[in-house]
Amino acid sequence: MSSTTSPPILPISNTTATTTTAQSSQPPIATPAFRNFLSNVTESVRNNLAQRRPWSELVDRSAFSKPESFSDATLRVRKNYSYFRINYLTVIALVLAFSLLTNPLSLLVLLGLLSAWLFLYLFRPSDQPLVLFGRTFSDKETLGILAVSSIFVIFLTSVGSLLISALLIGVALVCAHGAFRVPEDLFLDEQENVSTGFLSFLGGAASNAAVAAAAASPAVAARV
Repeated sequence: MSSTTSPPILPISNTTATTTTAQSSQPPIATPAFRNFLSNVTESVRNNLAQRRPWSELVDRSAFSKPESFSDATLRVRKNYSYFRINYLTVIALVLAFSLLTNPLSLLVLLGLLSAWLFLYLFRPSDQPLVLFGRTFSDKETLGILAVSSIFVIFLTSVGSLLISALLIGVALVCAHGAFRVPEDLFLDEQENVSTGFLSFLGGAASNAAVAAAAASPAVAARV
């Protein structure tokens, strides 16, 4: 009496399937949205820098004199800021950049924080949750972690003091120049309708970039 032997059943490993599933669960970066964001920021900055005044006017030594009073100095600062707004903001940005470049650790920390906001929240598809170290984080949890991390980095480390110090130095240079620069020779008529808010240039660039990012990635509006 003959008996047939069935071939042994080999166990199937789930390692490949698990790895594939884990990789597919990671949210891909919305590359087109990110490129659109960078393109709009670059274009906005370039357009605003094109409106800067000649630097020769800014450093014209014959146009400097001591203000007669504090009110005169304040008036000069307001008029000079209306005319040299882009130049002044460029000076402040250069002071901030120099401070960060001379402190590489602070620069790396800020770049890491910015990258976390961009790639883990702003440009991450809303239909795919964030998975880190085998744990799934909701949008609210991700936003909370990023907000707490930002507060810690800016206010509880040397990065915050560095940024504040650089900003104060830049503002002091701008105020000193504006107080001693005589604005009588400047053509201010075209500036009457221009916003004189100290961060109007940065605010305009940021708002344009935010609109572009929201249009390219509806996930941002959904999370907010």
